Amino acid sequence: MRRSFYEYLMTLRNADSVEPEAEFANNAFHDQSFPKHEESYQKISDYLELNAGYLPSMTIFDEAYQKYQEIDKK
Repeated sequence: MRRSFYEYLMTLRNADSVEPEAEFANNAFHDQSFPKHEESYQKISDYLELNAGYLPSMTIFDEAYQKYQEIDKK
């Protein structure tokens, strides 16, 4: 069974890191409305564009999502 993007993102959490993906993961963890069971790029992207003021650039999401897809292929 494929894990959701959120489940993948939570593997990137690191409270001590200043890396953009770790900060994204830390902030998504605290976002009670984040679509936790979603796998769809478009649905997550739409949510983030409208609701995630904590994400300074959608490029961070794009790169994290690409890695999510690559890991899922293995």
